[in-house]
Amino acid sequence: MQKRFVLAIDQGTTSSRAIIFDQAGNIHKIAQREFRQYFPHDGWVEHDPQEIWQSQAAVITEALAACGSDGRNIAAIGITNQRETTVVWDRETGNPVYKAIVWQDRRTAGYCDQLKAENWTDTVRDKTGLVIDSYFSGTKVRWILDNVPEARARAEQGKLAFGTVDSWLVWNLTGGQVHITDASNASRTMLYNIHDKCWDEELLQLMDIPVSMMPTVKSSSEVYADAKLFGLARGVPIAGIAGDQQAALFGQMCLQPGMLKNTYGTGSFIMFNTGDQPVASANNLLTTVAWDINGNFSYALEGSIFIAGAVVQWLRDGLGLIKSSADVEALALSVPDNGGAYLVPAFSGLGAPHWDQHARGALFGLTRGTTAGHIARAALEGIAFQVCDVLTAMAADSGISIAELRVDGGAAANDTLMQFQADILQIPIVRPKILETTALGAAYLAGLATGYWQSTDEIGRQWQEDQRFEPQIPAQDAAERLRRWQLAVEKSKAWAD
Repeated sequence: MQKRFVLAIDQGTTSSRAIIFDQAGNIHKIAQREFRQYFPHDGWVEHDPQEIWQSQAAVITEALAACGSDGRNIAAIGITNQRETTVVWDRETGNPVYKAIVWQDRRTAGYCDQLKAENWTDTVRDKTGLVIDSYFSGTKVRWILDNVPEARARAEQGKLAFGTVDSWLVWNLTGGQVHITDASNASRTMLYNIHDKCWDEELLQLMDIPVSMMPTVKSSSEVYADAKLFGLARGVPIAGIAGDQQAALFGQMCLQPGMLKNTYGTGSFIMFNTGDQPVASANNLLTTVAWDINGNFSYALEGSIFIAGAVVQWLRDGLGLIKSSADVEALALSVPDNGGAYLVPAFSGLGAPHWDQHARGALFGLTRGTTAGHIARAALEGIAFQVCDVLTAMAADSGISIAELRVDGGAAANDTLMQFQADILQIPIVRPKILETTALGAAYLAGLATGYWQSTDEIGRQWQEDQRFEPQIPAQDAAERLRRWQLAVEKSKAWAD
């Protein structure tokens, strides 16, 4: 039987999704389920790994039902995931030893400060392409080993496994038979040498992490194993893995050096394809593996913004200003401008290009005339201002004048945000017809590995522009708004130091 679909597993920070794509790259079915966020202490963010898996299994089952629940029409499974989020589990029971420590979590900021004081900054950057920050997985693994009773002893006995969320999903999809990750996710751990293309012995020793815990690093597009669950009539091959931002870069068909995209999700992540050579940043950006296909590595510069769409969730859940995230645009449009209000959403510190893990969220410029509409507009503008900071750094690092920005992710559907983004960047913003480019990238990687799609040329022809947003304000106005924003950012820094 001709396989008609590819299943993409898209495991994100606030929800698990399963999306089924047809051969033309169109969406056949989406299933989505949110799961709980845990905030046990200031700056701590956790998930329940079992809840991640249960929510993911539920949406896979729902999506498969749309095309025959036995999976006979599924050619391959691709996985994309929230990166850096850290799971440690028992190899025998498959049970996590602690909750998943989420990428936003700041509990290891003090240890990161210690590493910097001990002059590890250059070594870590040279080996991994990363800055020392609690964002990455390595210090989170160390924290679990140091703080969970018996965890270190069990790890040293080879009884524990570490993985980012992709590894956790593959472990469960294969009934505990396969412990792997791909190069893109490995490059986000602060433990992987992006030049030697392996786990780095010196960094593992530095953080006192046994190498026996580490998953085997595979390419981003190959047949790893068959999924054994969900009543499948036959094993469906798991054949593609990439971290969510790398998958989005691939799904946006930014395959050539100099192409870049921004994904507006819980955070906002700008990736710039640098080709087959890693490019060191002089402006506090990350150098990361984009993907590995057939042993051919592609690299990227990345700017990581910790809070983007999450600020809208805060307006909804924390302040109660809106009933649903979709309501933010109408509230923002209830006023003509921000009324002088600037919201710096540094709830989890500031990412690129500032890298201040002690910054905290701040709202400036309030008057008696400030309304909920002004705060909503300031929240959306704060997302766009952060993106502008990163693109300025990317242009400086690359020496390339950026001609346009391809966008995706949930908040990219917000026309008000996209127009303001074009205004403040003074370049066109290009939104594709398929906004689910993260899942689409994972589907493409899996489909290429199984012959469902024959080449990147074939899938490249599927990318289509939906809407282009051109700047509508003078450059001088944009520069003045950026000046006020930068003043607000400076005042938010080091608040929790």
